[in-house]
Amino acid sequence: MGILNLSKLLADVAPQAIKEADIKSYFGRKIAIDASMSLYQFLIAVRSEGAQLTSVDGETTSHLVGTFYRTIRLLEHGIKPVYVFDGKPPELKSGELSKRMEKRAEAQKLLEKATEAGDTAEMDKFNRRLVKVTRKHNDEAKQLLSLMGVPYIEAPCEAEAQCAAMVKAGKVFATATEDMDALTFGSNVLLRHMTYSEARKMPIQEIHLDKVLEGLQLSQNEFIDLCILMGCDYTESIRGIGPKKSIDLIRQHRSIEGILKNIDKDKYPPPEDWNYEGARELFQNPEVADAEGLELKWSEPDEEGMVKFLCGDRQFSEDRVRNGVKKLLKARGSSTQGRLDSFFKVLSTVPAKRKQEDKKNTPNKRGKIAGSGRGRGRPK
Repeated sequence: MGILNLSKLLADVAPQAIKEADIKSYFGRKIAIDASMSLYQFLIAVRSEGAQLTSVDGETTSHLVGTFYRTIRLLEHGIKPVYVFDGKPPELKSGELSKRMEKRAEAQKLLEKATEAGDTAEMDKFNRRLVKVTRKHNDEAKQLLSLMGVPYIEAPCEAEAQCAAMVKAGKVFATATEDMDALTFGSNVLLRHMTYSEARKMPIQEIHLDKVLEGLQLSQNEFIDLCILMGCDYTESIRGIGPKKSIDLIRQHRSIEGILKNIDKDKYPPPEDWNYEGARELFQNPEVADAEGLELKWSEPDEEGMVKFLCGDRQFSEDRVRNGVKKLLKARGSSTQGRLDSFFKVLSTVPAKRKQEDKKNTPNKRGKIAGSGRGRGRPK
């Protein structure tokens, strides 16, 4: 779920925090991608570039189709993707997960009714509600990414929290996910719609946390309390208080404690045993791997390994897979995207003293590129 109605609130109250961009704008950027969200998008897709969506035994392969082609698309545009997978869910999320199970059970019943009635539109709707990213989906995606030479991270807990930690540590430029709680976890930049297919025809939405806080007139801790009040995955919220009321109350009282002291509890009764403090702690101090020590390496793709993994039982076209590998290699060697070469090989290191000497003896413009490794058009 993320944060209920946060995107709409930002569009209304802090529109300056949101800008639309083309995928070409992120050339040279390292982007942390919420893998579970990405796989979910692929699993509910009804079509995928003409490739088969099931294996010979009827198992879905749309998560692999999507991962294969979307990743190639990102690399072709000069983006360095790193996928981040969820670890164990926090204990506070158990209530939300139980609700999701109940909703799936209800969707299953409605699907059976729609099937009996032959209502294809309703069948499609409820089939989508039953989609769930499983451990097998994750394991297969990890294997494919390894064969493609693309790094992935296994988060100890929530993927969005790990992505945010990587952004804050300067390891990547942004978090790519549809879940707005990446901002609540402190990701400086959030990119939405990055893994959508071209068929969706939606520009990438770039949201900057500093502009969010400025527009909402809140500190990060106050923003966290706002998100809890609006509705998050870790605890209930106060019924009857929508987005506009939430921002008004936080601006006036600056914390949930302040709100609880002043609110009309008969009109707006707080949830019984409301554990907003636990939710706040999860957002402020999430369980994440040390982002500073992470090494992100993009290696050469294994063409034969991909053919063996995707073709045969999984029914991918061998020609399509080999053409996909050609696109990876072309991105690597293209003269217009020559900087992609650094994705797939280890650059030689030069001692610091030698670098300083080279800088002194190199013309200024060239020195900026050679000395720093970050010329114009080569952002983090």
